Amino acid sequence: MHHHPHRNERTAKTVLVGALARASFVAAAGLSLGGPAAAVDFGPFSLTGFAKVDVTRVSSYCPLKDCQVEKFAGRHFIWSDALVQGVGYGAATVNVWQFQPYLGAKFDLPRGFKLSGLLSQRWRDGKEDFKDIWYEKNIAISHEDYGSLRIGAMPTRAWSWADFPFGSDIGIGDPWSSSGAGYGLLTRAARYTSRLFDVAEGDLVVEATYDIGKSGWKKNKPRFWELWFQYRRGGKLDLDIMLQEGKNGGPAAFGKAPFTSLFYDAQFDKDLGGSSQGIAMIMARYKVDSKLELSGGLRANRWSGAYAKFLQSKTVNPAGFDIWNNPFNVDWSQDLGGGVYKGYSARSVDVVLGVRYKIMPKLAAYTGMVYLGKASTDNPTERGQSNWATYNTLGLVYDYGHGLTLEGSVGMANFGRRGLAPLSMASHQSYFNIDSRLEKRGNWVGVSATYVF
Repeated sequence: MHHHPHRNERTAKTVLVGALARASFVAAAGLSLGGPAAAVDFGPFSLTGFAKVDVTRVSSYCPLKDCQVEKFAGRHFIWSDALVQGVGYGAATVNVWQFQPYLGAKFDLPRGFKLSGLLSQRWRDGKEDFKDIWYEKNIAISHEDYGSLRIGAMPTRAWSWADFPFGSDIGIGDPWSSSGAGYGLLTRAARYTSRLFDVAEGDLVVEATYDIGKSGWKKNKPRFWELWFQYRRGGKLDLDIMLQEGKNGGPAAFGKAPFTSLFYDAQFDKDLGGSSQGIAMIMARYKVDSKLELSGGLRANRWSGAYAKFLQSKTVNPAGFDIWNNPFNVDWSQDLGGGVYKGYSARSVDVVLGVRYKIMPKLAAYTGMVYLGKASTDNPTERGQSNWATYNTLGLVYDYGHGLTLEGSVGMANFGRRGLAPLSMASHQSYFNIDSRLEKRGNWVGVSATYVF
């Protein structure tokens, strides 16, 4: 449920007025129900979802459209490194609002089987989160004894569980779930989930997911798989293990990225080289008692790297701009010929820790920390592999009731050096709008309101 790496800047007055208005609407909607939040049911169909508004004051902010010379260039192009000289930056108020409904359907079939379907999309500031990408658009058949088979569009476990509830409960949903070498959204997937197994006095679920990505590719066919092991014991221990491997998806360090294809246009299939990346991740939560919960996680990232290649001149392209592929971790110091630059493999390790404490039945406090580590690579030029980052949060959450929760938090970011961000980050200002190229440290304070139905 947390922020995309990039958000819009507005004046403080406008932001606060608009945010308060939206928060008032959210609160009124919750109160109008007159009881606990619940799904809206009509026959076999049910409607659930959430609405959320965040307002954050950051210590320094300079949007890419103002600060970066090539404002549309991704971080793995060398021409994205340069910042506009003389542009000021400072404290600013930023905000985002999200809305995501879930429309589900369930039907009973003979012999204990059930047929279900789920449709869901997320809007951020009034626009689709990812154009033409559904969060959920799938059907499933299930049985208590045999498990379930689901086909269609769906989130990966590595992103969805890392974001909510694991990361969001300790205030670091975005820097943990939206970093690293994983993928977050699947488009043409098949998923088998086992029944519950009784293991070591607890419950174990095993799941396998396979995705074929976008069609139209012959040489660089996209292929993706994910394994998920979920273990729950006695209401005390929650353990999740995820393994991912993606081949010929878009090379990226954005754990929420949709898995689609190597490039947006399959006409360049024959001109491109392959790419792969994957993660191994473990996350655990332990309830010490009814009030105290401890969290921890470890993620190993692997990228094959992706050569940079010039594909088409703007004089030929009808859109009027030069076309390059999607590179990753490139040595731009040497042209291998014809506008080709070598991409290098890389590995890194990221860590998360957190504590959540229930002060009262409706009030909880939390603190969280994410460490994005240096990367190991043979790339002779600096592309962020020598940098690291930590994000620390401290916050309070109040459960107002009727599906409404209110939250306030403070946090700080620290980088190992001022310069290009760690390879595990999608951009140099991915989280909380603090740009590693501008300063080594930054901080923020934020409030949010979430309504769940």
